[in-house]
Amino acid sequence: MGKPKKQSSPNAIAQNRKARFDYHLEQFFEAGLSLQGWEVKALREGKGNLTESYVMLKEGEAFLFGARIEPLPTASTHSVPDPQRTRKLLLHRKELARLFSGVQKDGFTCVPVNLHWKRGLVKLDIALAKGKQKFDKRATERERDWKRQKQRILRQR
Repeated sequence: MGKPKKQSSPNAIAQNRKARFDYHLEQFFEAGLSLQGWEVKALREGKGNLTESYVMLKEGEAFLFGARIEPLPTASTHSVPDPQRTRKLLLHRKELARLFSGVQKDGFTCVPVNLHWKRGLVKLDIALAKGKQKFDKRATERERDWKRQKQRILRQR
Protein backbone atom coordinates (compact mmCIF):
# COMPACT_ATOMS: atom_id res chain seq x y z
CA MET A 1 0.00 0.00 0.00
CA GLY A 2 1.21 3.50 -0.83
CA LYS A 3 1.35 6.36 1.59
CA PRO A 4 -1.70 8.64 1.79
CA LYS A 5 -1.21 12.08 0.25
CA LYS A 6 0.24 14.76 2.51
CA GLN A 7 -2.54 17.15 3.53
CA SER A 8 -2.34 20.69 4.85
CA SER A 9 -4.04 19.77 8.12
CA PRO A 10 -4.50 16.41 9.85
CA ASN A 11 -8.30 16.60 9.42
CA ALA A 12 -8.25 17.39 5.69
CA ILE A 13 -9.39 14.71 3.26
CA ALA A 14 -9.43 16.56 -0.07
CA GLN A 15 -9.17 20.15 -1.28
CA ASN A 16 -10.38 21.87 -4.42
CA ARG A 17 -7.36 24.06 -5.17
CA LYS A 18 -8.72 25.06 -8.55
CA ALA A 19 -11.66 26.79 -6.82
CA ARG A 20 -9.33 29.31 -5.16
CA PHE A 21 -7.66 29.98 -8.50
CA ASP A 22 -10.85 30.33 -10.59
CA TYR A 23 -13.13 32.16 -8.11
CA HIS A 24 -13.21 34.96 -5.55
CA LEU A 25 -14.54 33.07 -2.51
CA GLU A 26 -16.91 35.30 -0.55
CA GLN A 27 -18.98 33.45 2.07
CA PHE A 28 -18.27 29.98 3.50
CA PHE A 29 -20.67 27.30 4.78
CA GLU A 30 -19.97 23.94 6.39
CA ALA A 31 -22.25 21.11 5.26
CA GLY A 32 -22.58 17.50 6.25
CA LEU A 33 -22.68 14.79 3.61
CA SER A 34 -25.06 11.89 3.24
CA LEU A 35 -22.63 9.00 2.67
CA GLN A 36 -22.75 5.23 2.47
CA GLY A 37 -20.53 3.01 4.65
CA TRP A 38 -18.02 2.14 1.93
CA GLU A 39 -17.54 5.85 1.18
CA VAL A 40 -16.59 6.63 4.77
CA LYS A 41 -14.07 3.78 4.78
CA ALA A 42 -12.56 5.02 1.51
CA LEU A 43 -12.33 8.60 2.85
CA ARG A 44 -10.48 7.33 5.92
CA GLU A 45 -7.88 5.99 3.49
CA GLY A 46 -7.70 9.37 1.68
CA LYS A 47 -9.44 8.25 -1.54
CA GLY A 48 -11.53 11.44 -2.02
CA ASN A 49 -11.17 13.96 -4.87
CA LEU A 50 -13.00 17.29 -5.37
CA THR A 51 -11.29 18.65 -8.50
CA GLU A 52 -14.20 18.36 -10.97
CA SER A 53 -17.01 18.65 -8.43
CA TYR A 54 -19.72 21.27 -8.13
CA VAL A 55 -22.77 22.02 -5.96
CA MET A 56 -26.24 22.10 -7.51
CA LEU A 57 -29.18 23.70 -5.74
CA LYS A 58 -32.61 22.35 -6.70
CA GLU A 59 -36.02 21.87 -5.10
CA GLY A 60 -34.92 23.42 -1.80
CA GLU A 61 -31.95 21.08 -1.36
CA ALA A 62 -28.24 21.08 -2.17
CA PHE A 63 -26.41 18.23 -3.90
CA LEU A 64 -22.73 17.51 -4.58
CA PHE A 65 -22.04 16.34 -8.14
CA GLY A 66 -18.79 15.04 -9.61
CA ALA A 67 -16.93 14.34 -6.39
CA ARG A 68 -14.94 11.12 -6.72
CA ILE A 69 -14.60 8.68 -3.85
CA GLU A 70 -12.71 5.62 -5.06
CA PRO A 71 -14.02 2.43 -3.43
CA LEU A 72 -11.62 0.17 -1.59
CA PRO A 73 -11.36 -3.33 -3.07
CA THR A 74 -12.42 -4.88 0.25
CA ALA A 75 -15.07 -2.36 1.29
CA SER A 76 -18.20 -3.56 -0.50
CA THR A 77 -18.51 -7.10 -1.79
CA HIS A 78 -22.32 -7.35 -2.08
CA SER A 79 -23.00 -4.15 -4.08
CA VAL A 80 -21.39 -2.30 -6.96
CA PRO A 81 -20.26 1.11 -5.67
CA ASP A 82 -20.50 4.18 -7.92
CA PRO A 83 -17.48 6.47 -7.28
CA GLN A 84 -19.17 9.58 -8.73
CA ARG A 85 -22.68 9.26 -7.37
CA THR A 86 -24.70 12.35 -6.38
CA ARG A 87 -24.49 13.07 -2.65
CA LYS A 88 -26.96 15.16 -0.67
CA LEU A 89 -25.59 18.04 1.40
CA LEU A 90 -26.99 18.47 4.90
CA LEU A 91 -27.56 22.15 5.72
CA HIS A 92 -29.91 24.15 7.92
CA ARG A 93 -32.86 25.92 6.28
CA LYS A 94 -31.38 29.36 6.88
CA GLU A 95 -28.09 28.34 5.27
CA LEU A 96 -29.95 26.90 2.27
CA ALA A 97 -31.95 30.12 1.98
CA ARG A 98 -28.73 32.19 1.97
CA LEU A 99 -27.23 29.93 -0.70
CA PHE A 100 -30.34 30.13 -2.89
CA SER A 101 -30.58 33.91 -2.59
CA GLY A 102 -26.87 34.31 -3.33
CA VAL A 103 -27.06 32.14 -6.44
CA GLN A 104 -30.34 33.53 -7.81
CA LYS A 105 -30.24 37.23 -6.91
CA ASP A 106 -26.58 38.13 -6.57
CA GLY A 107 -25.13 35.95 -9.35
CA PHE A 108 -22.84 33.88 -7.15
CA THR A 109 -21.76 30.31 -7.84
CA CYS A 110 -21.76 27.61 -5.18
CA VAL A 111 -18.34 25.89 -5.10
CA PRO A 112 -17.04 22.98 -2.95
CA VAL A 113 -13.73 23.97 -1.36
CA ASN A 114 -12.59 21.47 1.26
CA LEU A 115 -13.56 18.00 2.51
CA HIS A 116 -12.51 17.32 6.11
CA TRP A 117 -13.21 15.42 9.33
CA LYS A 118 -14.93 17.11 12.26
CA ARG A 119 -15.59 15.06 15.41
CA GLY A 120 -15.59 11.82 13.41
CA LEU A 121 -17.99 13.13 10.75
CA VAL A 122 -17.23 14.11 7.17
CA LYS A 123 -17.88 17.80 6.47
CA LEU A 124 -17.68 19.80 3.25
CA ASP A 125 -16.81 23.50 3.15
CA ILE A 126 -18.72 25.21 0.34
CA ALA A 127 -18.43 28.84 -0.68
CA LEU A 128 -20.46 31.41 -2.53
CA ALA A 129 -18.05 32.62 -5.19
CA LYS A 130 -17.73 35.06 -8.09
CA GLY A 131 -15.79 33.97 -11.15
CA LYS A 132 -12.39 35.58 -11.75
CA GLN A 133 -11.50 37.31 -15.00
CA LYS A 134 -8.36 36.32 -16.88
CA PHE A 135 -6.39 39.32 -15.58
CA ASP A 136 -7.33 38.38 -12.00
CA LYS A 137 -5.93 34.89 -12.56
CA ARG A 138 -2.70 36.33 -13.95
CA ALA A 139 -2.36 38.59 -10.91
CA THR A 140 -2.85 35.60 -8.63
CA GLU A 141 -0.15 33.67 -10.49
CA ARG A 142 2.23 36.65 -10.35
CA GLU A 143 1.68 37.00 -6.60
CA ARG A 144 2.27 33.27 -6.04
CA ASP A 145 5.50 33.36 -8.08
CA TRP A 146 6.74 36.38 -6.12
CA LYS A 147 6.09 34.62 -2.80
CA ARG A 148 8.01 31.58 -4.05
CA GLN A 149 10.97 33.73 -5.14
CA LYS A 150 10.94 35.60 -1.84
CA GLN A 151 11.15 32.30 0.05
CA ARG A 152 14.11 31.18 -2.08
CA ILE A 153 15.93 34.45 -1.43
CA LEU A 154 15.33 34.21 2.32
CA ARG A 155 16.52 30.58 2.39
CA GLN A 156 19.76 31.48 0.62
CA ARG A 157 20.70 34.04 3.28
